[in-house]
Amino acid sequence: MEAIIWNELTGGLYLKEVVTVIMRLLAAMVLGAVIGLERDASGKAAGLRTHMLVALGSAFFVVVPLELGMSLDEVARIAQGVATGVGFLGAGAILKVSEEGEIKGLTTAAGIWVTAAVGMAAGMGRIWIAALGVALVGIVLAVLGRVQQNLQLNEKKQEGKEPEQKPAPSSKKLAALNKEE
Repeated sequence: MEAIIWNELTGGLYLKEVVTVIMRLLAAMVLGAVIGLERDASGKAAGLRTHMLVALGSAFFVVVPLELGMSLDEVARIAQGVATGVGFLGAGAILKVSEEGEIKGLTTAAGIWVTAAVGMAAGMGRIWIAALGVALVGIVLAVLGRVQQNLQLNEKKQEGKEPEQKPAPSSKKLAALNKEE
């Protein structure tokens, strides 16, 4: 009876294979969470849960075919479908905000898309590649995001700056000028 239950729950996989699948799916969730936490901290709508689910779902889409014994060509076609489908999900995050054509949400959409890639890498057992991807995403979002904000602030200061005027003379200079007269 136990053998029948184990076979039904695991699809006939050995314990080592079950642990491998669990590790891949958990890795995808954790790595998606890292990206999602950064997005939450930035106050973005697509945050922790969204990124975890995108990574987990993408991992499922490659783990299951691999466990079924599908060829890498077939898994590659599934990955193409995931990338396309997640692209549509990301498109929903992009909004036209103003009449001037200002677009918001492109970074969120790109983050969702790259999170799917991270999930697929983890799902295929390339957890180190997925972790490297998350580190690079962190650099782009956190570090380069701050650099970009600083550049934009400097640009706004330059645009809003009035023509340079000489500073008013100090009281010592005024006293010296009065003595000369």
